[in-house]
Amino acid sequence: MTSDLFSLCVFCGSQIGGNPVYAETATALGRAMAAQGTTLVFGGGRVGLMGAVADAVLAGGGKVVGVIPTFLQDLELAHPGASEMVVVPDMHTRKKTMFDRSDAFCILPGGVGTLEEMFEIVTWRQLHLHNKPIIVLNTAGYWSPLVSLFDRIITSGFAHKGHDALITVVDRPEQVLAAVAAELQAPKIPVSF
Repeated sequence: MTSDLFSLCVFCGSQIGGNPVYAETATALGRAMAAQGTTLVFGGGRVGLMGAVADAVLAGGGKVVGVIPTFLQDLELAHPGASEMVVVPDMHTRKKTMFDRSDAFCILPGGVGTLEEMFEIVTWRQLHLHNKPIIVLNTAGYWSPLVSLFDRIITSGFAHKGHDALITVVDRPEQVLAAVAAELQAPKIPVSF
């Protein structure tokens, strides 16, 4: 591994999902992050996969930075054990703060909010606003339809060939940190837009 990865932003569901493997994978990723000394940057929630990955990092002695908007904190959804909780006024500031605090991104299963976060960070990369690694953890094939959609966008002429390089897809949690390290050591060439 490389010491260049200090913090990893994880976008994931505020629900646990219908398959136990989703939480198992989030927990395994959190353990690996703690073992490597990688700080978790996440949406700050105590519930769902967000809570699972944060709990695992904390249980392993790692650092957890939550970023939560005031209205969600007011609903008492903030993780009480976070090493640091950054309270922001709105969702836009939340995403920008998470971006600024992270060296790379990992996308776990989630719903509409996870998709929105992922597409924004992928779009920023497409527009050359950053070149940070974006790893999609395709747990139990959850993101396979999304990967197919990326291919369809390219073959239908709505993106240039090579846009699939905006993300790196892995199948197992133990592959995430290695994929990030590999890309930090040999950054991808920015895509055309």
